[in-house]
Amino acid sequence: MTGKIPEELIEQIRSQIDIVDVISEYVQLTKRGRNWFGLCPFHGENTPSFSVTQEKQIFHCFGCGAGGNAITFIMDIENIPFVNAVAKLGNRLGIHIDLQNDSMQKSAGNYSKSEENMLNAHEFAAEFYHHLLMNTEDGEEALNYLLKRGFTKEDIETNGIGWSLTSWDTLSILLKREGYDLEEIAESGLIIKRENDSSFFDRFRGRIMFPIRDELGKIIAFSGRILHQTENEAKYLNSPESPIFHKSEVLFNLDKARSSIRKTGQAILMEGFMDVLATNQTGVFNAVATMGTSLTPQHITKLKRLVEKIIICYDGDNAGLEGAKRAAEKLQAENLKVEVAVLPDKLDPDEYIRKYGPESYKTILDKPQSFMAFSMMHARRNKNFQFENDILQYVQEVLEQLVGVSPIERELYIKQLASETNISVDAIYTQFRKLEAERAKTVKRNIQKGGQTVHIDVKQKKILTATDRAERLLLSHMLYNADVVDQILNSTNPQPFVHDEYVAVFVRLIGFYEEHDTADYQRFLEILDDNELRKIVMEAAISERDPEHAEAEISDCIKHLQKHGIKTEINKLTHEFQEAEKMHEHQRAREIVQQIIDLRKSLSAI
Repeated sequence: MTGKIPEELIEQIRSQIDIVDVISEYVQLTKRGRNWFGLCPFHGENTPSFSVTQEKQIFHCFGCGAGGNAITFIMDIENIPFVNAVAKLGNRLGIHIDLQNDSMQKSAGNYSKSEENMLNAHEFAAEFYHHLLMNTEDGEEALNYLLKRGFTKEDIETNGIGWSLTSWDTLSILLKREGYDLEEIAESGLIIKRENDSSFFDRFRGRIMFPIRDELGKIIAFSGRILHQTENEAKYLNSPESPIFHKSEVLFNLDKARSSIRKTGQAILMEGFMDVLATNQTGVFNAVATMGTSLTPQHITKLKRLVEKIIICYDGDNAGLEGAKRAAEKLQAENLKVEVAVLPDKLDPDEYIRKYGPESYKTILDKPQSFMAFSMMHARRNKNFQFENDILQYVQEVLEQLVGVSPIERELYIKQLASETNISVDAIYTQFRKLEAERAKTVKRNIQKGGQTVHIDVKQKKILTATDRAERLLLSHMLYNADVVDQILNSTNPQPFVHDEYVAVFVRLIGFYEEHDTADYQRFLEILDDNELRKIVMEAAISERDPEHAEAEISDCIKHLQKHGIKTEINKLTHEFQEAEKMHEHQRAREIVQQIIDLRKSLSAI
């Protein structure tokens, strides 16, 4: 499993890396006592159950059971093999591990072979487009356009921006020459298959090419901007949904913004990738954007794991304000701190920066409106306070947003409402209490009816049986003492486990101890290529055991598992006896009875 990476180098990287620093780049961690806690990145949750122990350099989720060390965390979060995870962490420490032309280089995690080919084709296309932009006469006009728009050559290099030729099939021909299956690549949307003659042509032609990366930095799509727009062509052409590109899951620039988000403690959410690139040009690097879709639960989950504070900066026109309102409400419902930076003159961020300059833009980002201040501003739009209905509607919209906020904040905004509408504070409070009571009744009805309006985050912890506990405790002793495995292999019952997954771990542990002289459960975790098996090992590794009375515990576990096996066999034979009786197979029935008697005798002897 380890290829050519020396064991001592693996140990050096594992011992020098700080697991809190590693995981903090992917999960927002808060220290409570001796450990750090956050939202698990491997399953959806609203209450942090993901624990990181700096002292032991391990992590464990009490919700889904995921666990391991820094190396296995990188393996799981980035879907990459062990050697790639070691190399990635080695680079953080200045230790270079060469994976080129080496049997260590393996396919990445959960991608199918077809999806890997699509990713490789996108990487190839991006390099080709970038070369055309930076080094050829064909890309000169596009390069000058970008430079005039404020992009530096460093910006262009950093983002891998390129240029696609106007010819119909240049990329298709190159991909075929490189050995790609064009039918397969057409599924990714990079090229298109003609219906009449089954030939292929390029989707993107004569456009400035902006790579779209996932949160791990893999190129999964493109957005192409036309240089000379005509009536029949859209300004932007995006890759379609594909096996590797799902708009509902992608936040543009998250791979690059993660460290800045962590450093600043906040993320700026934008509508489009060009807004993010323009924002980066001002020296602000914690911005991300959705890809032509409204904010989804998947987007929110990614943000929530990283940060608690979100600043929304959408376009300043009506559509942008409406979108910002919807996004703010979704984020607020997930208990995130939400603020909104509102751009004047109906401008988008890119337009505002070009018109008023980066410093003015950064001032707006630095002083966003609170969620309630924005909600009140939004509610006032298109209302005339000379009309009673507009006033009442305004008050109602604001009070609906005040349900659930702190008493101090509520008092502040109710006083502001009273001042704006000339309605007394007492009258507004009376209306608020009525609204609050109605909301409470609705919540109660939904709970009683099993409605879907109220979502209660309850961890369904698996209840362990005595057999489960025996298997876990026995494996725990095996993980900390290789002699226990030898003891069992030399006994009359060389395979004591009941459940298949424990048997699978046991078989791998035998192989591990054949190669390693001493027990090391973290190293064992690293060689397991199955997430579920790693969970079992981690649960066993952190379970309580009594080293001073290890022999007694091991003996008790083995006896219990032996008894369980015999009882299971008795139940199976009893069922077979009943079937034999029904079929009037008396001789077979007598044989089964004798087997049951013998098993019961062996059971009482344990």
